[in-house]
Amino acid sequence: MNARTLPDLQSQLKQLVASPSVSATNPALDMGNRGVIDLLAAWLETLGFSIEIMPIEGQPNKANLIATLSGSGSGAGGLVLAGHTDTVPYDDNRWQSDPFKLDERDNRLYGLGSTDMKGFFPLAIEAAKSFAEKPLQQPLIILATADEETSMSGARALVKAGLPKARYAIIGEPTGLKPIRMHKGMMMERLRITGQAGHSSNPAYGASALEAMHTAMGEILKLRGEWQSRFRNPGFAVEVPTLNFGCIHGGDNPNRICGHTELQFDLRPLPGMAMDELRGELHQRLNSVVGGDKIKLEMDSLIGGVEAFEEPAQSELVQAAEKLTGHSAESVAFATEAPFLQKLGMQTIVLGPGDIDQAHQPDEYLGLERIDPMVETLRGMIGRFCL
Repeated sequence: MNARTLPDLQSQLKQLVASPSVSATNPALDMGNRGVIDLLAAWLETLGFSIEIMPIEGQPNKANLIATLSGSGSGAGGLVLAGHTDTVPYDDNRWQSDPFKLDERDNRLYGLGSTDMKGFFPLAIEAAKSFAEKPLQQPLIILATADEETSMSGARALVKAGLPKARYAIIGEPTGLKPIRMHKGMMMERLRITGQAGHSSNPAYGASALEAMHTAMGEILKLRGEWQSRFRNPGFAVEVPTLNFGCIHGGDNPNRICGHTELQFDLRPLPGMAMDELRGELHQRLNSVVGGDKIKLEMDSLIGGVEAFEEPAQSELVQAAEKLTGHSAESVAFATEAPFLQKLGMQTIVLGPGDIDQAHQPDEYLGLERIDPMVETLRGMIGRFCL
């Protein structure tokens, strides 16, 4: 087989969009991604890439793909072009067209995952085609992961395996063709307080979990203010770490002392704020203000969390991306797999053709005008770090 047998770029995206790969915390909505992985593996093998499919432990219908084009070189460097293969769930009745059928209209390609971020893979393959017959000095790796939209299980499996091995990585999340060298982290935490129910006519009959939660929420807000005084980064539109009370549930009737309540909240730390330290501080502060014989406090994490990410402005990868795109590196508020690739020892940036305001939306699209500039940028990066 050779490069001439590959489907063209739009045909690739059409097939990727048509292969459902929703990942969701709701098991009824969650799907596998093997259809997408198998398509990418077949196309990249056609180009001469060696293929490694890494099943996700405990999820036989999910996998990562590590495809490597080595050329004549076997150096310790190399460039990874990375993306996730899953999408978020969708509101079928809010789409003007079938989310699983690529629809071209108004110079846009509409389809679920077209911008976040299945659309990156055909562009990466198009760029790689220019180097399939060239003597690479360092390997080119195309990496496709599972479950980025939920647990990051694909990225976590890579870190555990110590793969792939390379020096540089570009993650093609939607950034509007601008290089991103920083993003905040993401933590989702749950606080449970168990008290003792009783008749509301006499507080001595029980212990109010709701009143204890009121105290706990006040302490969390106090701690948020202290963090925002201690940590600030002018490189972000919102310069301070944020903490949002997302939902609260508790009690069952006005005339019963509340016996149980639960709070779920979201914390977005800045680079330099370690998640383990933040959780430790939360535990210490809450245990110091909430407790007693009839009150029990429990705190856990809803997800494993994603560390904040920062690539130094002077890094070779950032400077190359700035030169090729004509844009200074920026920051974003959303989280990506970048911290996991950094843990594998790679200089990492986020740089993709789509726009984040299209992600997770009905009628998601990728503008046709973004395709050629992104392919040219990727060709430039491959030439810079692999030849």
